[in-house]
Amino acid sequence: MSRLETSRGYRAWLPAGRRTDERVIEAWRPLLSRLSARFDLRPEGPGATALRELTGGLAALAGIEPALTIKAGAPAIALGSPEAAQAALAQMDAQALAPEGFRLRFGTANSRKASPAEAESSGGADAAAEPYAVLLGGSDVGLLHAVFAFLRLFQLSEAGPPAELDRTEAPRSALRMIDQWDNMDGSVERGYSGGSIFYRNGRVLSDSPRIADYARLLASVGLNAICVNNVNVHREETKLIAADRLPDVARLAQIFGGFGIRLFLSVNYAAPIELGGLHTADPLDEDVKAWWRRTAEEIYAAIPDFGGFVVKADSENRPGPFSYGRDHADGANLLADALAPFGGLVLWRCFVYDCHQDWRDRSTDRARAAYDHFRPLDGRFRANVVLQIKNGPMDFQTREPVSPLFGAMPRTNQMMEFQIAQEYTGQQRDVCFLVPQWKQALDFDTRLAGPGSTVSRIAAGEVHRFAYSGVVAVSNIGDDDNWTGHHLAQANLYGFGRLAWNPEASAEEIAAEWSALTFGTGSAAATFVRRLLLQSWPVYESYTAPLAVGWMVQPHYHYAVDVDGYEYSKWGTYHFADRNGVGVDRTLATGTGYTGQYAPENRDRYESLADCPDELLLFFHHVPYTHRLQSGKTVIQHIYDSRFEGAAAVEAWIEEWRGLENEVDAERFAHISDRLQGQAENARQWRDVVNTYFYRKSGIADEQGRLIYD
Repeated sequence: MSRLETSRGYRAWLPAGRRTDERVIEAWRPLLSRLSARFDLRPEGPGATALRELTGGLAALAGIEPALTIKAGAPAIALGSPEAAQAALAQMDAQALAPEGFRLRFGTANSRKASPAEAESSGGADAAAEPYAVLLGGSDVGLLHAVFAFLRLFQLSEAGPPAELDRTEAPRSALRMIDQWDNMDGSVERGYSGGSIFYRNGRVLSDSPRIADYARLLASVGLNAICVNNVNVHREETKLIAADRLPDVARLAQIFGGFGIRLFLSVNYAAPIELGGLHTADPLDEDVKAWWRRTAEEIYAAIPDFGGFVVKADSENRPGPFSYGRDHADGANLLADALAPFGGLVLWRCFVYDCHQDWRDRSTDRARAAYDHFRPLDGRFRANVVLQIKNGPMDFQTREPVSPLFGAMPRTNQMMEFQIAQEYTGQQRDVCFLVPQWKQALDFDTRLAGPGSTVSRIAAGEVHRFAYSGVVAVSNIGDDDNWTGHHLAQANLYGFGRLAWNPEASAEEIAAEWSALTFGTGSAAATFVRRLLLQSWPVYESYTAPLAVGWMVQPHYHYAVDVDGYEYSKWGTYHFADRNGVGVDRTLATGTGYTGQYAPENRDRYESLADCPDELLLFFHHVPYTHRLQSGKTVIQHIYDSRFEGAAAVEAWIEEWRGLENEVDAERFAHISDRLQGQAENARQWRDVVNTYFYRKSGIADEQGRLIYD
């Protein structure tokens, strides 16, 4: 085996080695010793993948190689007592399941005559109870999801298999997607985990085993789509849709397809000019339309299950329909019409704003941009266009309100976009478990279709009955040995997948599950890591930008503190701190009017200084430093206290982690220790710079007399 294959970090949360508790293995052995499977027998199909994952997982976890029977048929796997499993299977209806859904049933049955010895030991009983389990999929992909659920049960078990269990699951959202920001030179934009696993020196690494291993990680948490290149499509990536590159892309699609994952590509809106030799990319030009139709035909001839295009247009200097006096509906519909005959989708990003603003102009508000651009176009997009909307109105900040655009276009397909890559939340150097942040966004009630119009229900297509909807996130992986740079950053990738599958899952459940899978069920390390993860987002927020103002980072780099880094830049992200107060007035009454983009109940809450939640106060209001929060503290004292508390919390993590040296393998212990030390230094720097900045602005001393540099 290679160094990577034996690396605990590389295996992530998947079975990495034999369970240490032999008692549990022996309790499961009667169930795991016999296995019969039926599925589509194509060697690279999801059914064959499901069987490989199950047998490979059992071999890794328990050293068990079950007696195996395989045949073609409706997707199902039976374990343990063949008679009991087949009897149970006969009562189960695969057609009642969603295509990606599954049913998992455990039980025991008196399936054979007891031997004389068994009868004597059981007081003369006629039969011996034997365990069985049945995994039934709505399709071969559903069977694969069932296998991963079964392996999680085994990994997390502290006793034998369940005596009785009957569970049916299906994903809430149709699209559950990862966006790679990989470039063909091997770099990753906003990548904090090494280089690309997909590209190097202008070529596709289609034979790299890491790609299949990554597909396994994504499938194991229920994801079903991936875009494999950066939304900022440069010259070389533009060529991925050219005929001579399609065989390499087709190989990638085949690898991911074996795990039930459809492949998408980001496309350059100017491709008809750069690849086709046309003089224009005008979406209403007939030659442009014909060029995209031919291109789509070539793509689907090479990749029949190709998912479609991801598009960033007219954003941050990317080309788009604005260049020709057209709007986003014109632009998206051009591509949608080309893809429609093949069932392809256009995922059109709504991250569009004027990035050449004047900091002296307070009437322009970047937060308004997505709503102002797209809301008037509702109903004009083709049925196979999906608008991809960031979770907040700005850009993946540590704290933002939910984008008012999400759910505000009832006649247009929408999906919610998150960022797993911690661009503004520690860049996978600082621990920041983002599942609680995403949960808050998914649980937010937009009230746009009445009470209960939550983001999660809109993303699932349950409110407006979208033909296509779901959730997508920017990937955080690279070619580092442990995929994510920081071992603990794997929890964000895992957590996004689990939350995309079931948005009702709690952050506590997901943190506990990942910690146990990764550090061992019931271990002291898993207990500590679970608690650290759940504390990490509030702690990170407490030593960085206060009360949702955001953007106090070094421009372009986005990691280290620079309170005025973007204050006077062209990007339009300001905190407006002066000697009297801080915050951005986005009210209807006296500010930019941004609050008016929400439904009345949310609008009124954010508009009111008394009712606006503390954690979002400075996003919506400019207030004096002496303004008293709902917590009872003044704004300035909250700034001082939270900076000191955040830095102290990281120091406490370091001390507790030191006590776990004998509970964790040496490599991960040393790695996490080093990362926590770096985080502590970052927290101290944020604490001192932010506190000094606001002390100098306000002239108000810390009530507790702690050291603040003047």
